[in-house]
Amino acid sequence: MSVEPLVPETRVLAIASHVGTPQSKGTKTSAEEISDLYTGLKQSHLTDFDIMLTGYAPNAEAVDAIGAIGRDLKLKASTRTGSFFWGASSNTASILLSEVEITSPSDLIDAITRLHKNHRIPHIIVTSVRFDPSSPVIYVVGSTSCADGSPRLFKIDVPAIDCFFSGTGDMFAALTVVRLREAVSDEGLSATKSWRSPDDVDALDLPLAKATEKVLGSMHTILEKTKLARDAELEKMSGPQGAFEKDSEKRIHLRKTKAAEVRLVRNLADLRWPAIEHRAQALGTRERWNSAKIRQPTDQPERDLYHLTPEKTFFGSPCAAEPSRSPYAVFQLCHDLYLRRINLKSSAPHMH
Repeated sequence: MSVEPLVPETRVLAIASHVGTPQSKGTKTSAEEISDLYTGLKQSHLTDFDIMLTGYAPNAEAVDAIGAIGRDLKLKASTRTGSFFWGASSNTASILLSEVEITSPSDLIDAITRLHKNHRIPHIIVTSVRFDPSSPVIYVVGSTSCADGSPRLFKIDVPAIDCFFSGTGDMFAALTVVRLREAVSDEGLSATKSWRSPDDVDALDLPLAKATEKVLGSMHTILEKTKLARDAELEKMSGPQGAFEKDSEKRIHLRKTKAAEVRLVRNLADLRWPAIEHRAQALGTRERWNSAKIRQPTDQPERDLYHLTPEKTFFGSPCAAEPSRSPYAVFQLCHDLYLRRINLKSSAPHMH
């Protein structure tokens, strides 16, 4: 007997333009062309999106065009509170919107505060923060604003992996959308404007903090496995005669990039059951990087699912995968797993 999923089918608009390799063919999509594509969707009455995911934008004009699309979709959903979510992964957007170059913890906190207050962005995550290039740890810093726009800051320390990965920003954004939606639903905030928790909720108890812990649990494990597979593949490429070392610098870079493709599909278990080893720590509005209060794990079992300079910023506002690294591909994979979990729980309560 089939069971209707508790979460409805989700329609996603994905916009990204970063290929992740040192060469490509074709033309760069201009801001005007982005706007024209959306106009075509509107004219065909195909803009009933639940979620918009945006990745790398090459310039300010493209950011403006994407922003206009987001505002239009938000306006269309204004009669259905909490029915539209816009997730973005873009360093360009973070600098342009906050007007802050992030070079220190105080700069980062200032940028997040400005994004909350000046642009009314309720949920923000900045990933891969490392102010000392030699540091073995990178930081992920997030915040959900209070009603007055003040931040509720948290950070998560994650061991750095000595490897270049392409597509992780889009992967992070897509996973965060799914996990945040799950956490928001658990807290009964799905119909709340901006999915914002009441002001008395501590930073460590925010759905965004809980979602980020799960996202990093999945990503760190998958990236560690990708690094091992990448090293083994490069070792095979080198061969007994050292042919790999004789290749041109460009070809070596391309082969290394290909070898470091994120092993997502073959590690689905790590998406469904993330090993949460890195916990959120509360931050004040000052630089308390070494004395932050850590959220303690709960007794509840984890539920299954469905690098930097501050280089990637995730903006959340309800209003590299394998074989595809597109944010939509990652989101769709995770969302399908999430719906599968809901169906299993509904049809067989004894299953875990």
